[in-house]
Amino acid sequence: MIRFYYNLSPNPMKVALCLEEMGLPYEPVPVDARRGEQFEPAYTALNPNGKVPTIADGDVTVFDSNAILLYLAGKTGRFLPEGEAVRSEMLSWLMFVATGIGPFSGQCVHFRHFAQDGGAYATERYAFEARRHWDILDRRLADRAYMLGETYTIVDMAVWGWARMVPFILGESAFADLPNVKRHLDAVNARPAAQAAEALKGRHTFKAEMDAEARSFMFRAVPSAA
Repeated sequence: MIRFYYNLSPNPMKVALCLEEMGLPYEPVPVDARRGEQFEPAYTALNPNGKVPTIADGDVTVFDSNAILLYLAGKTGRFLPEGEAVRSEMLSWLMFVATGIGPFSGQCVHFRHFAQDGGAYATERYAFEARRHWDILDRRLADRAYMLGETYTIVDMAVWGWARMVPFILGESAFADLPNVKRHLDAVNARPAAQAAEALKGRHTFKAEMDAEARSFMFRAVPSAA
């Protein structure tokens, strides 16, 4: 039984989708970031970076969402493309999500929705970079059903985790300019595994308020956050 340490943010949700797609038995273990549970010693012993997700599979511990996707795909031999050339494409796009889509989208959300002191330069920079990365994905999906062609892979799972949040990241009308990302999202949403992953929302309760306590854990580099 895999122990899956998670909350409902994009990176853990892509792993939830992967676990469901692969039919692997797992126990979801909630980690409430707004209560600081990611910094408790028992958790940082598993993930020194103090973030979710993490999985514990017997004696094997893996953290960082895309590393987990690769581990699970290797464990099961599923949702991996065949052939060296396509495997190279897979790694490139998986890392594009890990180093581009995720970080820039996350910073865009922070400065648009949570930064208390405005920060017009930072807001504009991260909104521009987030949108630029999503535009690249939209062009990639213009002539193919999935990220690597006609075959659904772990790259699509990685994209799905973040694509669910596009209106919150870029604004409510963002999908109008990202029709191929929206089509891809709808296709993945229609899969039973995606519906099972979304059902995790009813399994545990996470703190919803971004109050002083939550800010002190989420934005520890900002002295005024507390």
